[in-house]
Amino acid sequence: MPKEKPSSSTFSIILCAGLLLFFPHPLSGKVIDRIVAVVNDEVITLSDLNKAFASFRKNIDNLPPQEQEKAEVEVKKTLLRRLIDAALIAQEAKKTGIIVKDEEVTAALKDVLSRRKISLTEFSQELARQGLTLETYRKELRDQLMRMRLIRREIRARIIVTDEEIGNYYRSHRNEYEGKEAVRVFQFLLPFPSGIQTEEKVKLKKKAEEIRTRLLSGEALEQVISRLSSDREIVSGDLGYVEKGTALPEVERVAFSLERGSISEVIESSVGFHVLLVADKKGGGLKPLEEVREEILNKLEEEKLEKKFEEWLETLRSKAHIEIKWP
Repeated sequence: MPKEKPSSSTFSIILCAGLLLFFPHPLSGKVIDRIVAVVNDEVITLSDLNKAFASFRKNIDNLPPQEQEKAEVEVKKTLLRRLIDAALIAQEAKKTGIIVKDEEVTAALKDVLSRRKISLTEFSQELARQGLTLETYRKELRDQLMRMRLIRREIRARIIVTDEEIGNYYRSHRNEYEGKEAVRVFQFLLPFPSGIQTEEKVKLKKKAEEIRTRLLSGEALEQVISRLSSDREIVSGDLGYVEKGTALPEVERVAFSLERGSISEVIESSVGFHVLLVADKKGGGLKPLEEVREEILNKLEEEKLEKKFEEWLETLRSKAHIEIKWP
């Protein structure tokens, strides 16, 4: 049985349709807006639709004037369908009694802040610019988590990918798993400033030589980085695995010639002086099935999930009372 994983981006679009775009209002509430759709005992108002459309307005305005009206109608039709689907899923989640605790919402919010590299204060200010509050966002985040939990229970738990299916996919997509020769490189770059003079170039090269000497002496890479972190003339970083044809020719030629763990001479390129440390090397050839098994499993699961999700959602639509009153 496959492990539970977050939904694919396809489903995130559908499930997040209400996130930051507002959800429908109960029919029992006071309606002070035009109703554009009815979904069982809830309504979607024109203001809901307009708020969902707001982020698309700039793109529409950039179109030729004669195309804008038609484009706006098409986008709003799509958004309205997403709002209806979001309402159906939220209603189904409530029926099943799924509960999301406050601490789970807080953890999800922290994850959002971490991924976006933004503070809670900055995020609250961003929400305010969209006419939202943190309390509103937490409520919508809770609804999102509830829907995700429902999807896992109703759909993902029923999806099974067999070893035979994985093997068949691997054999029919061999070209996708042809490994390429690559080296993992850590680089110290001393870029040339515009209009650099010979004397400045000599000083930069001397500084590059000093970095190389420290690495060759056995000083830890982390320590060298720390000592040089305040020097604005030096840019250091892990370039990850670099394949042939993706780096500067002068740098690539040296990087692929070095053994694992080796340190390069000072390399001069069109952009500056480089000192490389080759952390690892990978050869070419077909990757073994066990190495790519998890990747194939994920692909096949997502394909099945997409199909099952649409079938499940279509069932919800067919059982629901839906009235569309727009345009």
